[in-house]
Amino acid sequence: MERQPTLSAARAKPVRDARAFDALGFALIEILCVLAIIGLLAAIILPAIPHSTTRAKLESYAIETAALLKSDRNSALRRQVTVATQVDAEARAIRSGVTGQTIRLPRDVIVQVTLAARCADRATGRSIDFFPSGMSCGGTIALARPGMGYEVRVNWLTGGVEIVPQKLL
Repeated sequence: MERQPTLSAARAKPVRDARAFDALGFALIEILCVLAIIGLLAAIILPAIPHSTTRAKLESYAIETAALLKSDRNSALRRQVTVATQVDAEARAIRSGVTGQTIRLPRDVIVQVTLAARCADRATGRSIDFFPSGMSCGGTIALARPGMGYEVRVNWLTGGVEIVPQKLL
């Protein structure tokens, strides 16, 4: 008499060895290696991506410029001397005539300067001069990037400094 397999033996699945499981999925070490490679690439690539100047940073440059100009004006009034604030659009720098403090502007900020060609019977063109009387040679320093901008204006009569936001296309 032949034996028939029992129901439980017929349903039993064949046992696979450990090597078969490795071939079906990724090992933990492989996943860690991939994550390490992604981390290295991110560390190399992210610093190379240019960071543009934000609206807040552009506004802070305008405020810093206005503060430097106001400081030079106040020094001219207090010391009763003429103070010249140097403005160099090509070098993207504004330098105080009293403290020597320099504001350096980033490359993505467009700098346009309008200064008086002659002031107080002498040629200027590269500076905004503040006089002991409170008057100045006046000028405008425009700081802009696509979509936004600020003008720092110096009134020639009063020497007052103001910041005017500009809406650019």
